[in-house]
Amino acid sequence: MVGSYERGDRAVTVQRLSELADFYGVPVSALMPDSEVPVATEAPAKLIIDLEALAQVSAERAGPLARYAATIQSQRGDYNGKVLSIRQEDLRTLAVIYDTSAGQLADELVGWGVLDPAARRGIPDNQ
Repeated sequence: MVGSYERGDRAVTVQRLSELADFYGVPVSALMPDSEVPVATEAPAKLIIDLEALAQVSAERAGPLARYAATIQSQRGDYNGKVLSIRQEDLRTLAVIYDTSAGQLADELVGWGVLDPAARRGIPDNQ
């Protein structure tokens, strides 16, 4: 019966909704749909690190990123050596290592030729 309520196949009465809330130990509002209409957002651009370009950057500047990339490659068993996709969370972690924001690090990676400028547009400056 709950499944038919969830699918909208069946209307739920206020009384039944109250009983379900009591049964699950939650407020009635937790069983109600959100009043906000979800807004479609553009998926974040993939962050593709150009490993060949990274190899051309001095080890002093690129060392932490190179080690991070090597660790990810090892975990994935991915040794093609050309590119590596990373998540935005990885970029935030790297920003902590570089003691900067994710946006500033992304700008630096674009400057090194390691990150596509198009990917930079999806990264907020203050992260």
